[in-house]
Amino acid sequence: MSGKTVRAERVNATREQILAAAERLFAEHGVFAVSNRQVSEAAGQGNNTAVGYHFGTKADLVRAIARRHSAQIERLRLTMVAGADGSTDVRDWVACLVCPVTEHLAALGSPTWFARFGAQVMTDPALREIMIDESLTAPSLLTVLDGLNRCLPDLPVDVRLERGDMARQLMVHMCAERERALAEGTATPRNNWRDAANGLIDAIVGMWLAPVTR
Repeated sequence: MSGKTVRAERVNATREQILAAAERLFAEHGVFAVSNRQVSEAAGQGNNTAVGYHFGTKADLVRAIARRHSAQIERLRLTMVAGADGSTDVRDWVACLVCPVTEHLAALGSPTWFARFGAQVMTDPALREIMIDESLTAPSLLTVLDGLNRCLPDLPVDVRLERGDMARQLMVHMCAERERALAEGTATPRNNWRDAANGLIDAIVGMWLAPVTR
């Protein structure tokens, strides 16, 4: 193995350690409550400038964490979208929104931090655009939204946008709450992520199909 290969592998390993440590700390304490020094120490890096050296700004680090997960979620969603092609059932398209995320979290094992990390970032005005860019503009997601729109042709545009925001908030924060409970060993309403997905889908479908009061 060449010296360049060894160095590249070492750099990749360091980057992964920093990403994992940052994701956990940001999830537990909030992004701006955690310093680069704390991340470096948690990642086992003796050099306190390691985060800046490998990732640049804190926003760059947040983007790298989001990107670390979004590619895997996108692969899962592309498979589901292919199966839902042509469906006129709202539930099929809502499942395409929910299940790729919950399946990804289930595959990570326990404990996980990505759901809580996402909740922290989405409530931060300075950082939420990063999550939107990395997670909410994926090609498969645009296809899902088109599918939902076809199922709900009579829903006014302003209500459609409002309920889209509601669905996103419900997904982000319910996944984060379940993840927190699992990490702390406290009771959860559902036994596993698959059942939790069903509960979320039920709630979001009901919301999309609810009557409109003017």
